[in-house]
Amino acid sequence: MLDERKKRVLQVIVEEYIKTAEPVSSNAIMNAEGLEYSSATIRNEMAELEKMGFLEKTHTSSGRVPSAKGYRFYVDELLVEDKITLDEIKYISDKLETKVNEIEDITKIASSTISEITHYTTVSIGPSSDVQKIENIKFVLLSPRMMMAVILTDNGLVKETIIKFDEDITENQVQTLSYMFNNKLKGEPITKIDRPLEKYLVEEMQYSVNLIKPIIEQMKKVVEEESIHLEGANRLFELPEFNSLEVAKNFVNILDEKDLMADMLNTGFAKDINVYIGEENEKEELKDFSVVTFKHRIGNKDLGTIGIIGPKRMDYAKVISVMKYISKKLNDTNDENKEQ
Repeated sequence: MLDERKKRVLQVIVEEYIKTAEPVSSNAIMNAEGLEYSSATIRNEMAELEKMGFLEKTHTSSGRVPSAKGYRFYVDELLVEDKITLDEIKYISDKLETKVNEIEDITKIASSTISEITHYTTVSIGPSSDVQKIENIKFVLLSPRMMMAVILTDNGLVKETIIKFDEDITENQVQTLSYMFNNKLKGEPITKIDRPLEKYLVEEMQYSVNLIKPIIEQMKKVVEEESIHLEGANRLFELPEFNSLEVAKNFVNILDEKDLMADMLNTGFAKDINVYIGEENEKEELKDFSVVTFKHRIGNKDLGTIGIIGPKRMDYAKVISVMKYISKKLNDTNDENKEQ
């Protein structure tokens, strides 16, 4: 693999290119901290790194830029995770101290905070319905033929939906429906709402199928909806990579495809933080970009997933440092709340 000198040269080149977006020459990095080699030595190392596939030479300059292989080695072996300032720490702390009532609110705040600090686009999605259990179902009568259903899960996620009927319904019926659905579903996985209709109908209940059926259908629909939240969509257009019309159009198309973004966030999870660089992304549309996904948890609670989309020249150290600090801060806050 790479010796220590090559590692240091590669690290400096990656970090310089992330900072400047300009091909890096040997002269540009000669005075970098910890890189006290001659210009000739640095040029030789750069040539070797290029032969090994870690660097690429551009047509417009004698300098080098990192390849996807170079970025991958940097992320896996060279990245320093403490790239976060005291001002950023204070900003994150202030944002996360905002009082929230729902899990989705916490994820949105974390997502917007990451976008504001890193200047990349973030996409977030709530926890998978497969791992959530129903804590409570509440029905609220809005009019004789309209009712609101509120589903609370053990993760703190709240789903609300409006149900319309073709016949009148009374307050007593609503209370009975609430008892029946909680009796059948409390403590069950949220996906059990899709159970057959007859499971909800018992002989002593004189309700028609016309009343029960729309409740199940609408609750099932709202549970299956994947709520995708986007932050900082315009920020990437300030980067030089997006001067390319093809890259810009590709990015706009990605933002328009909710299924693609949902698939992107639900990929992998061998680790809490996953980094996909260019061609490593499964989706063809993402080949020009890097994606970092962050499994968002407090203790054992799955809060969902946050994804960061940026150019391959992404500041990985900043992104991962911010993610890890937010995760630590949320868990520290949760521990403090338990002690009170």
